[in-house]
Amino acid sequence: MSKPELLAPAGDLEKLKIAVMYGADAVYLGGKSFSLRSSASNFTLDDIEEGVNFANEYNAKIYVVVNIIFHNDDVEGLKEYLIKLEEIGVTGIICADFIVIDYIKKYAPKLEIHVSTQQSITNSVAVDFYKNLGADRVVLAREVSKEELEDISLNSDIELEYFIHGAMCVAYSGRCMLSNYYSRRDSNRGGCSQSCRWEYELYQENNDELTLLSPKDSLFTMSSKDLCLAHSIPDLIEMGVSSLKIEGRMKSIYYLATIVSTYRAIIDDYLENPASFAYDDKYTSYLAKAANRLVSSGFYDEAMDHNKQLYNARNEHPTKEFIGYVKGYDKDKHYIELEQRNYFAIGDEVELFSPNKDEYRFKVEKIFDEDYNELDVARHPQQKIFIPFDHEIQEHSMLRKVIE
Repeated sequence: MSKPELLAPAGDLEKLKIAVMYGADAVYLGGKSFSLRSSASNFTLDDIEEGVNFANEYNAKIYVVVNIIFHNDDVEGLKEYLIKLEEIGVTGIICADFIVIDYIKKYAPKLEIHVSTQQSITNSVAVDFYKNLGADRVVLAREVSKEELEDISLNSDIELEYFIHGAMCVAYSGRCMLSNYYSRRDSNRGGCSQSCRWEYELYQENNDELTLLSPKDSLFTMSSKDLCLAHSIPDLIEMGVSSLKIEGRMKSIYYLATIVSTYRAIIDDYLENPASFAYDDKYTSYLAKAANRLVSSGFYDEAMDHNKQLYNARNEHPTKEFIGYVKGYDKDKHYIELEQRNYFAIGDEVELFSPNKDEYRFKVEKIFDEDYNELDVARHPQQKIFIPFDHEIQEHSMLRKVIE
């Protein structure tokens, strides 16, 4: 039984560093071109180089997403881009188009080739096809069930990557054209307008007449619940899945720190003693602290029915538990320096968690602004504030409000 890679997303350099510090073995990111998440901040080549150097300090890897479907006018600059990524020290490329595979083999052969979930790979024959093309890893479609995954794993001798957490597509992986149809933004070239999450009025056609079915104050919505396979990590490890992938290049640093550190704990706790491992509900509790949508097991258990959808039940309300980002610690005054993120007040119970796994729960007794004036509440996002604390705490730790 081998230790799987925990693979985290990053939309910018700060998120990359947070993901690595909180336990990711590898991070995937997009550059300014050739990536589907064009609305993310994304990385310049200088950013990628800095990210690679930072990841090297933690023995982590960096994969760059080059997963658009290329039209003729997209090809310009691809060769030079891949060559530069190889020079920078990127480990591999996640791609969905044959041209990228061809160019890597010709011009940047040190780069690993990872075939994107955009190719909707759901069987071992397809896995072998891409292996014979030179692929080092295949990212399986989100629609692959546990039973299918077991079969693919038994009949393939190439690395397999599988999604364990994050947003699901309401359409089939890599096959949605709603955005193209409704907004002329190509979902397979980085322009998805997420039409599946719009609000719609429903009409019924009867004798060439349309009748409005849903009132305007109750518009129809559709999307899938987010994926969460925390309970299934032991099974995935036993199946030999090489990489466990978290979705979310658009997510916040708090989300990444919480989700990555929780899955890191599950993986490590299981591998420490598989025979006696028992899933602890604390993992679910931690994951819920960063979630803003309902979750399900997706296609993993094959029961993809209406209970795993969010028809007329959207609940995308950002959590306000994240209240502070630790920027430093004053050893003389014994104060935590915080960048405040959400409202909190004197008397609130809070908990600190950090990259080195330190956790503290305490009640806020005093708050000071940057001029050391005492405050009763912290109201202003990104305000610099100080809180007395007896223990030295690591920079980049997070402070969240305890909400029972």
